[in-house]
Order: sequence, then structure tokens, then C-alpha cells
Amino acid sequence: MKTWDVIIVGGGIIGLSLAIALRKRGARVLIVERGEPGREASHAAAGMLADCTVETPAPLQPLATASARMYPEFVHEIQDESGANVDLRDQGTLVFPPSEHVHERPDFSTASLLPAPLVEMEPALADPNRPVFHLKERSVDPPALVAAALKAARHREVDISSGTAVTEVSLVNGRAAGVATDKTRYASGAVVTCAGAWSGQLPPHHFPTRPVKGQMLAVVGTPRNLLRHVIRAPEVYLVPRSDGRIVIGATIEEAGFDKRTDPDTIHRLQQAAIAMLPALANARVLEAWAGLRPGTPDNLPILGATATPGYFVATGHFRDGILLAPVTAHVMAQLVTGNQPEHDISMFSPARFAD
Repeated sequence: MKTWDVIIVGGGIIGLSLAIALRKRGARVLIVERGEPGREASHAAAGMLADCTVETPAPLQPLATASARMYPEFVHEIQDESGANVDLRDQGTLVFPPSEHVHERPDFSTASLLPAPLVEMEPALADPNRPVFHLKERSVDPPALVAAALKAARHREVDISSGTAVTEVSLVNGRAAGVATDKTRYASGAVVTCAGAWSGQLPPHHFPTRPVKGQMLAVVGTPRNLLRHVIRAPEVYLVPRSDGRIVIGATIEEAGFDKRTDPDTIHRLQQAAIAMLPALANARVLEAWAGLRPGTPDNLPILGATATPGYFVATGHFRDGILLAPVTAHVMAQLVTGNQPEHDISMFSPARFAD
């Protein structure tokens, strides 16, 4: 019977990135994915690499900052090994804060927080006088990223079993020794759960992850340079792609595992985008979709070793899975291979949810 050093449950961007990081360390790796690799939350994300201190939970800030800095090299390696482009953009983000934040800051002004007048940076915006600030953030195209990461993982000789659901972690003398699926069993020296919103369904530990639905859409048919920066406002966000598409999102809904889109919700998002960028009235909807982000009770990821020897978890990244993929892969590969993680992840331990 073939065995692996590590079995990863879940083939989203977290699982794929970790598999690549473990292969760099010489580990034999198998990914077991219940559906098609990279087609759940990772594929549905908008791709904003947002590590802003205003929007990121304070405990997560060090990891978010570290991961954002890792991104150019992370993408370079994936593109080099896959031969694919993931559309990493670095034009930055324009953030329109909630009105109450502006009222709290009487010194808040557009001119003092932008490298150039807003009307020059984004001429097509409806209100050039609205309070705004600029962040040197990047964005990436998540479907392209996960497709490239999958190719890179295969290039690295990561084994992948798709279309089979893991039903439990196999234990031998109280230690993780592989996984059982609805079809077969696989043996390994260690197991890592990276199953996103489904992580809580896998014995012997039921991590408190839940699906948090997000609906969004993509439009086409506008000039390719209509929007250069990512736009983030309380009512909507807009993420331009280099091929001219603009992604519009997103809702935050507690709707269980329901991934259906609602026409009224999609229309509302579209109208909010048009109010922000009137030229989008001439755009057509290319597609609309919903994804299920893995939420946790404290909105922080679950990273680290479990109470079962040889069993690890990397899940619950909520809205930051794309951003946190490089640093999660880095620290978890260190941990799984018996080394001290470079970054402190103790506050994200699964033990904080133990009975």
C-alpha cells in the first residue's frame, strides 16, 4: 500500500500552497479533495490582497503584513512552474471609509491622503470630492491563481485525489496515520485539514468553521482602462482585471451551504457599482456567483497542531484565504516537518476552541 509523508484534506489555495511548500522540503504529499481542486471559496474570491490596519483584525495583522510582502515571490514561483499568468496587479487600492469614520477625523481630507488628485487617479468616479485614502495593496485573479497553483503542484509531483470526500482521520495508537474516504483509505505520517468551511465535519475534531456566503458578479464591455485601482467602499467594492473585466462584490450572509445567487442581490450590487462608477451602466454582466468563506467564532483562522499527534489544521481564513496563502503555507510546512514556525501562530491554535 502506497503511503505519503503528509496528506492534505482540501485542495483550495491553502491546501495547494501548503503542498508545494512541503514538496520543497522533500515531503511526499497527497491532496484529497471532495470536489474539483480550487473550485470552492478560493475560486469565488475577489482577490484583494488587503492587509490594511483599519480593516484587518489586530491579532492577524503580523501574518497579513508578512503574507502581503511574500506575494510577489510566491506568484513568481507559481507562474514559473505552471507557465500561467495570475494577473498580479500593484496599482493600489482607493478606500472610501464609512461616513462615521470621516466624522471622527475632522482633519480627514482627500488631498492629504492621495499621491495625486482623485479626479486624475480615477477620472470615471462619480464623486471626485468624496473622502478617500490610497493603499499600496496588490490584487490577484483567484481563479487564475488556483489554476496555476494546481499546475505547479502537479509539476512538483504532488499526488491529487479529487471527487472523493474524506470521512475521518485514521488513527493508529492515538496518532494520525492517514484518512478514510467514501471510497478508500490512504496512509500517511501526518494529516493536515485545509477543508475550509467543511473542516468542522471531519472526525476526530470538529473545528467550529461555518460557511459565510458571498455573492458577487463580473462585468465586461467597458474600456480596459476605465478603472485602474481597486475600489473599496462600505456599499460595494470593485476589482479591475487586466483583461478589462471588473469584479463587483460582495455580500456577507449566514446561509449555510447554499451557493445559489439571488437576482435581486446581484442587481443591488450592480446598481451600487454604477452609482460609484457611472460608466458601468454600459457594461454587461458576464457572470454572477457565490462562494462559501470559512468563518470561525472569532473571525480568526485556525492554525496549528491538534490534540491528536500527527494531525494539524489550517482553516477558517474567512475573507483572507487568498492573502494568507503564502504565509500559511510557510509556517504550516515548518510546523508539520517538525520545525519552529517563523511567525507566532499560538493565538490561532485550535486549542482555543477545545471543550
